Amino acid sequence: MQEYAHRVSTHPGQITTTTPPRRTAAERARTFRGILVNTAVANLTTSYLWFSLTFWIYLETRNVIATGVTGGIYMLLLAGSSISFGTFVDRTRKLRVMQFAAAFTLVMFLIAGALWLISPQESISALDQPWFWAMAAAILIGAVVENMRNIALSTTVTILIDPDDRAKANGLVGMVQGMAFMVTSVLSGLSIGLLGMGATVAIAVVLTAAAFVHLLTLSLPEEIRPAPSDSTGAFDLAGSWRAVVAVSGLFALILFSTFNNFIGGIYMALMDPYGLEMFTVEQWGIAFAVASTGFIAGGAVIAKTGLGRNPLRTMLLVVMAMGLLGALFTIREWAWLYLVGIWLYMALFPAVEAGEQTVIQRVVPLERQGRVFGFAGAFEASAAPITAILVAPAAELWIIPYARSEAGAQVLEPLLGTGTSRGIALIFLCGGILMVIAAAMAFLTPVYRRVSAEYAEAARADNPV
Repeated sequence: MQEYAHRVSTHPGQITTTTPPRRTAAERARTFRGILVNTAVANLTTSYLWFSLTFWIYLETRNVIATGVTGGIYMLLLAGSSISFGTFVDRTRKLRVMQFAAAFTLVMFLIAGALWLISPQESISALDQPWFWAMAAAILIGAVVENMRNIALSTTVTILIDPDDRAKANGLVGMVQGMAFMVTSVLSGLSIGLLGMGATVAIAVVLTAAAFVHLLTLSLPEEIRPAPSDSTGAFDLAGSWRAVVAVSGLFALILFSTFNNFIGGIYMALMDPYGLEMFTVEQWGIAFAVASTGFIAGGAVIAKTGLGRNPLRTMLLVVMAMGLLGALFTIREWAWLYLVGIWLYMALFPAVEAGEQTVIQRVVPLERQGRVFGFAGAFEASAAPITAILVAPAAELWIIPYARSEAGAQVLEPLLGTGTSRGIALIFLCGGILMVIAAAMAFLTPVYRRVSAEYAEAARADNPV
């Protein structure tokens, strides 16, 4: 086993300090699991409150513009802040980053709770009143800052987990993120329906406070001080770019992941409308939660088996399989086919995220990983709004009406069968085919060979014969 004490290294993924304490791999893994569980609770709590706010806004106002504006602002803030968050992570001890993010989010949620208590209840949901937007802004800002923890979590994998086991650790990360994704919409709907917004904010405050207190009990002795960083300013875009281009082919990997998110965003944007054409809203909520267990299963498999000797190759193969599933799971309007397809699609998704993270953790020096993860997050977060802007109007105005017309239905029937949602099925089919083609072409590029070679070289350096 590699020991951390009494060494100085500039090799990617190793700690740049001279006298860190000796701890076994099992002890470091136990610390990582504590951080992971804490982050899972924080992510679940933030998603729970954010989804609850969205449900509450729509139920109170019946105004899709209000929900659209808050959702759009959230994604834009997330994309715009990711590089600043990455810069902060590179300059700061990772556990301190998590504690700061937890404390900040707790303060924002407390402000939201206070606004709920002091606001006139008859006008709290009125769009023309400041109370509504102030409370929504407090929740939104708290939710955005909480995402700083996810960047820090990726760097703690580098610090705490031996290089050959990082893919498995990233699988655990995907598993807990999938768990939060699975239960959030169900819990939020029940909470707003049975308890109301005030009680929902109170629950979020209690859970966020508990996660913060738990963070104070954790320690990360492997990182006595932050790794030396060359970052400048609070928004080190230039440094982030230098960190990305310093590794040959890394920017292309990020672009590919962004393209994959863009195509995947088509499914995320249209899955609910397709499902609601086949199920009642109550049935769909339960069915989607069950199908989302694929996230947990996929993450668990990676946590046990890893991603093989070349995570990039595994990632591209998985993307091809996801594209094939996305093309076929609505080939006929059958409920069982749709749900099985969603489950398999989500089971594969953690492998893509884990593949990208594992490559970055091995080929990018620790002192630059925060900015690289932040840079990647900014690109990838911007894909969803672009998808919504381009695909949703095209589907609503042209593709779905064409598919429901007599002429369109006749043209599509041999390929896609019959049903009310053949237009969405056509979009899924085209998106899936594009995903397969893009992944297949990526195998043929020099970039694929360069990044694979960089990863193999780093692996050999970590495991000298």
